[in-house]
Amino acid sequence: MGRLIVVLGRETSMGWLRRALFDTTGTRRQRRRRRPLRKAVTMGAGLALVAAGSVLALPPQGAAADTPHYDGDPTQYWNGVLLELFRLTGGEAGSPGRLSRSAAMMNAAIYDGESAYQNTFYTLRYKPYLSAPKYWNLGQGADEEERIIGRTAYNILHALYPDQTAFLDQKFLYRFGTPSTQYDIIDTEIVGTIVNNMLQARSNDGWDDSRLYTLQDVPGAWRPTGEPGCTTVGDAVTPDWGLVTPFTMSSGSAYRPTTPGSFADYASLLASPAYAYQVDQVRRLGGRGSAERTAEQTAIATFWANDLGPDATHKGTFKPPGQLLDATISIARARVQSKYENTRLFALVSLAMADAAIGEWDVKYQTPIDLWRPVSAIHNGIDPSWQPLSAARDGSPLTPCFPAWASGHAAFAGGWAAVMTSYFGSDAMTFTVNTEDPASPQKTRTFTSFHQAAQEDADSRVYLGVHYPWDATDGLKLGDDVATKAVLPRLAPIGS
Repeated sequence: MGRLIVVLGRETSMGWLRRALFDTTGTRRQRRRRRPLRKAVTMGAGLALVAAGSVLALPPQGAAADTPHYDGDPTQYWNGVLLELFRLTGGEAGSPGRLSRSAAMMNAAIYDGESAYQNTFYTLRYKPYLSAPKYWNLGQGADEEERIIGRTAYNILHALYPDQTAFLDQKFLYRFGTPSTQYDIIDTEIVGTIVNNMLQARSNDGWDDSRLYTLQDVPGAWRPTGEPGCTTVGDAVTPDWGLVTPFTMSSGSAYRPTTPGSFADYASLLASPAYAYQVDQVRRLGGRGSAERTAEQTAIATFWANDLGPDATHKGTFKPPGQLLDATISIARARVQSKYENTRLFALVSLAMADAAIGEWDVKYQTPIDLWRPVSAIHNGIDPSWQPLSAARDGSPLTPCFPAWASGHAAFAGGWAAVMTSYFGSDAMTFTVNTEDPASPQKTRTFTSFHQAAQEDADSRVYLGVHYPWDATDGLKLGDDVATKAVLPRLAPIGS
């Protein structure tokens, strides 16, 4: 005898398997009549299926299982797995938009899977992201909630990071004590539907647009900084991310602020006292070796940076969205016990950051002013020797290779703080945030409110020398708008 094992290929639907086992276009009664087919497929020896390049193999039925490790909440566990993928991912694949998209896809799918479970066995209390169908079953199986969350997370991550299959398989085996490829009826009952819904919803969202940026050859317009990794127009990171289909917003420009200082063009912007003030603030507070930046401001700058990708000898950091997900894990571990509530919290946070990234990249690249970075502004007639505090591991200057206005860190932080405040019913909370930036003299910082942490995150970019103050202000506002006007209503309580 053999046991059927399911292997999902990259962004491959499991709908074919559901159709093989049941006629999903029929009624519940029709599917029950087909139950003998399920038994035949599951137990039949020598069966193999091929679908979209994925082979279904049949290992011995008597293969021993390891001990599962169901310690801690499953959504928190799989977000920890996601953070490790963030550390292992560099280049454009490790850009803020790409990473936040991955988090939103995984966590929104987990939330929909959990919502379907609640809708089938208990009460659906919140609006699902895409759908929460009641599913055919023979009664609640052992560890069903855990299996839905884990198998949904695994399959979404496998679709997004197929080159990390060995790592994902190891994490799955540790959690469940069985291989990821071992057949589980929950895949055909609901997980396949949830995974397929998410992959189809995001299949043509524009994430892989590879068009090059067109430079504007005028003072004030963004250009490569000349720092390592940012020397040609082709180095501009994800210039069309603002055109990616949002998860909850009507468009990437839905909450677009006016131009920096509301100036209509580069000439009027650069001639203004407001612009001169912005540049001077960064020059004085964000320069390497600045005598005006305090020790506390330096600590803030490096604590929130986390811009480093992996190299030959080091993992990367968990990146800006990962730092806020890590903070969410720590806070939820202490305060959120329900599996259902954990799925909703992480979906809200991830959707807010994903759409904040899309909205922020619309601001950076799709508005009349694609503002040059402080290093370019200061080198242009003020101080050609000035360098930002921000540095790579080898000490070379490190400015993100895309326009300054507005700040992605700030947008992520603004969306995160708005979600956390709404979810917990108060901005006031004492909590600790971690960093993985090797330049930070502090590995943790403690805060007494969500918006205090968000403001510090935004201000850090000025102290690091890579953003102007209005980048921080406008980024925070955009993130808050995304969360309060689009994300929170999407996953609101039923009937609200």
